[in-house]
Amino acid sequence: MEIALLGGTGEIGEALALRLGRDADYPLTIGSRDEQKAAEAAETYRSRLRERGVEPQIEAAENVDAAADADVVVLSIPPYYAEETVDAIAPVLGDDAILVSPAVGMQGDEDGLHYHPPSGGSVIEMIDETAPDEVPVVGAFTNLSGRRLADLDVEIDTDTLLIADDEDAKETVATIADSIRGLRPLDVGPLANATEVEALTPLLINIAKYNDDMENVCVTFH
Repeated sequence: MEIALLGGTGEIGEALALRLGRDADYPLTIGSRDEQKAAEAAETYRSRLRERGVEPQIEAAENVDAAADADVVVLSIPPYYAEETVDAIAPVLGDDAILVSPAVGMQGDEDGLHYHPPSGGSVIEMIDETAPDEVPVVGAFTNLSGRRLADLDVEIDTDTLLIADDEDAKETVATIADSIRGLRPLDVGPLANATEVEALTPLLINIAKYNDDMENVCVTFH
């Protein structure tokens, strides 16, 4: 199973590339609107993993080319680029492709970050409306700290919440998430529950902002 990390040069893309590159054997492609930027990031990730005795399968490509060869496409991009990115890659997505979104709409002020979904609902529902009808969409990796996840010296013990209308696609993404040591996927139902999941992210960031000993906080459910 091949995984493309579009926007893979950003914080969550870097984190997933490093954790999956270390803990799993999926071929990964780092995507970007700038292919050279993707290539530089991929080489950095390979170098960091080689220092730990791992020879990862990490390549690089422009976003559309990365998506064309992937079974699972992770949209690790800011939410305001989501619609145009999905529009761009839609013609090349395979019949069995799955889209995954960790994106959350937020706005900040002096008090902190606040949930700011698009007018049509959640970011994941917006992506689902934009994606081809035959391509399932899964929300995952939404409430994770990319900075914490990218630090391979940190042993994580946290959960990621999964939402999707397609149960088979959800199970595929759960398998990918479960391959990361210390990460537990939890089913939170269909896309209709997306706002509850996405709204957790600004809450966690605000907890970190106001509590010095809780930088890069994540959530584990008991």
